[in-house]
Amino acid sequence: MTKSVFLIGPMGAGKSTIGRLLSQELRFEFHDSDKVIEQRCGADIPWIFEKEGEQGFREREEQVIDELTQLSGIVLATGGGAVMREQNRMHLGSRGTVVYLCTSVDQQLARTARDRNRPLLQTEDPEAVLRNLFATRDPLYRSVADIIIETDQRNPRWVVQELKKRLKG
Repeated sequence: MTKSVFLIGPMGAGKSTIGRLLSQELRFEFHDSDKVIEQRCGADIPWIFEKEGEQGFREREEQVIDELTQLSGIVLATGGGAVMREQNRMHLGSRGTVVYLCTSVDQQLARTARDRNRPLLQTEDPEAVLRNLFATRDPLYRSVADIIIETDQRNPRWVVQELKKRLKG
């Protein structure tokens, strides 16, 4: 069995939901890098983006991912942009099993439509933003992933059972 599982993928792919369920199944501790950042800052991510910009947020994220990936026996849900930094990809790829939860832009739009906690989507055309993010990030997700699993139209519990099978394999 693997020492830790790190979930990567775009916003709305189900990383937090699937991560919580998977951690229960594996009896691992669950961590969400975005939640850890918010707890440490005492502020939500939109506020951090507003005050420090994306760069400031990414620096905080890199530090948290470095710390969390050194823990053993955890399931970690990362933010959608975590793979943008080479340091994060290196830590994720070398310290555990990386699972890319892949989902379509249509599914992302459906899942994030009413979520005000997504600073990158507070725009006139969130679909264009998601398509651009996908084009940039998909190759990075794939480059670091040990397992790739589609989450579109799939129940999170099904995804967890499928992941358990693949993690044992």
